[in-house]
Amino acid sequence: MSKFRGNRNKRGKPVVGDKAKETLENMDEDNPVLVMFRQYSTELDNKHDRYERIVKLSRDVTIEAKRIIFLLHNTNTDIESKKKSIIEEAENRLQTLVESNFKTIAKELHNQDAYQYHRAYTAGLQEFIEALTFCQFLKNTSIESWANIDKLLKYRDDELGEYNLLFPQYDFILGIADFTGELMRRCINTLGVGNVEECFKLCDFVRHINTGFLGLISPGNKEISRKAYVLRQSLAKMELVCYNIQIRGTEIPKHMLISVIESSDVNPDDDEGFF
Repeated sequence: MSKFRGNRNKRGKPVVGDKAKETLENMDEDNPVLVMFRQYSTELDNKHDRYERIVKLSRDVTIEAKRIIFLLHNTNTDIESKKKSIIEEAENRLQTLVESNFKTIAKELHNQDAYQYHRAYTAGLQEFIEALTFCQFLKNTSIESWANIDKLLKYRDDELGEYNLLFPQYDFILGIADFTGELMRRCINTLGVGNVEECFKLCDFVRHINTGFLGLISPGNKEISRKAYVLRQSLAKMELVCYNIQIRGTEIPKHMLISVIESSDVNPDDDEGFF
């Protein structure tokens, strides 16, 4: 092993030699190269600060969206007035996210390359789509298209004029995949309260979404593949619920069907029948 260890102090930091010190002292502060690199340093600092601000805003969106989803699961009741009140509250809180957090992110990205910051807020955006589509489904038994939701993220004010938040269809698709997991939970919950008819409706809706995912071509995209796999797991559980209701519902009390489902094995890798 070489005995040469370089010109470093005990902490491993490089030590500036006498010649280097002399060069630094005699360096022209107005040197174009120095000015250029100072400008680069400022730009990088601004970029990192902006990225961290967006990450914090996205984290707040994620937390609030999860709370809204939890709230929406309380609509599993026969009291229509309570169900309507919960949906209205969820809609107001979702609109608040659009007008506060997402608007602030859009302002941060104004005149910036938004794709450089996409990873900073994609998690929050996907969680928001999950909550929004869940709310839309509970209200209208359908969900809006990407184009309609994209309009929600377009803004205008006197200071900046017209601007918008980058909303890739990729995030919309991933949010839809997460949304099917909430439908699976609702399917199990509705079975617990004896609303077996809704179980079949939820299963059919998720089956249509799964059909759409089977038509996606995403080579090398691990995130879509992973969420499509989870979607198939959710659908398999819902189909098992419907199977037990249809075949064994007459011989097993409704309140015991859940325990039968939970004890059954589900293989999400079974052939869906599409080629």
